[in-house]
Amino acid sequence: MKNAITAVLAAITIVLSVNTISAKELKAQITTEEVQDSKLKPVFDEYFAMKDALIKSDAKTTSAKAKDLLTAIGAVKMDQLKTAEHGVWMKVMKKITADAKAISSNQDLKKQRETFKSLSKSTYELIKASNPAETVYYQYCPMADANWLSKEKAVKNPYYGASMLTCGNVVETIK
Repeated sequence: MKNAITAVLAAITIVLSVNTISAKELKAQITTEEVQDSKLKPVFDEYFAMKDALIKSDAKTTSAKAKDLLTAIGAVKMDQLKTAEHGVWMKVMKKITADAKAISSNQDLKKQRETFKSLSKSTYELIKASNPAETVYYQYCPMADANWLSKEKAVKNPYYGASMLTCGNVVETIK
């Protein structure tokens, strides 16, 4: 009986040790995953470049940057995305692609800006899931009733350009 109790206690000790080791390994893996740069960074960079072209009211450059965004979208390797990013990516990928195509094939600044509203909503969802390495500001323009993302806290409105450059405010800081 004494040997049986000792054997059971030894088995319990082994099981608890294995679970503790697994938990530590899992925590280390999650921490490493969070520290790595997002594989979506090129997509975000092209979004910001397109936003900057809209601020300058440059339809031709906006169209070109949208083509660059399409290239970045096509280069995303879904198997390399973080778990949270992957779920959001699957949800918004088709919409982001359609919006980028619409902007790239259009030279009408007003239509580009209208489509940029939708693109910004989807990009916001993605950037929230990716926990970006650098601070990103989610900004809002009441006149356009639309949001956009910026790497700068200072408001530079892509929906009105020079005519209302500073119209808007920061509504969220994403870190």
